[in-house]
Amino acid sequence: MSIELLKNLVDYGVIALLIFMSFISFWFFIERVIFYKKMNVKAYKNKKALDIALTRHLTIIGTIASNSPYIGLLGTVMAIMLTFMTMSNGDIEAAKIMSSLALALKATAVGLVVAIASQIFYNILGRYAEVLESDYETEEV
Repeated sequence: MSIELLKNLVDYGVIALLIFMSFISFWFFIERVIFYKKMNVKAYKNKKALDIALTRHLTIIGTIASNSPYIGLLGTVMAIMLTFMTMSNGDIEAAKIMSSLALALKATAVGLVVAIASQIFYNILGRYAEVLESDYETEEV
């Protein structure tokens, strides 16, 4: 397998995975917002059932937020390793090496963007769930 093919696989594979993760995070965020808007807290018999309904899918968003930087970093490390493999073959053009190293960092950047957005989604939904639980407790008393 050629180094160029491996490089494209690492670059596009990691970026595609991160884009897929961001889509999942955004999808669950929209789903939860719609669910919270339509939800009637009085319909739940106990607080545990309400809590389970409110926190569904929040773990997935939190997991994406916490792991996407690592996936981006993995893509960067693999791309840097491939750059060093290219250098070891005697192809030592400084401009090409610097370009490869700069492009390797894009995976980390994308991972951080996905993490930041997912963390914002998680925090918004967590606060929304707290408010709905408070509404339930107020109705209960």
